[in-house]
Amino acid sequence: MSAVFARILLRYAAGALVARGLLDIDTAAGISTDQDLAAVAQIAIGAGMGAATEIYYALARRFGWSR
Repeated sequence: MSAVFARILLRYAAGALVARGLLDIDTAAGISTDQDLAAVAQIAIGAGMGAATEIYYALARRFGWSR
């Protein structure tokens, strides 16, 4: 499921860069369809979700939310 989110994130990011004039359309199309870049984005999203979970758990223990 996170592969789908990674591809959506890459498409929106590439579209935003094209809209700001930082990328041309051909490069943006390459970014949004590159399987290796999608895999890296998927790993980054998974790591971010894991880190957010651990940070929230640490805050919950510190402030007594986990009781």
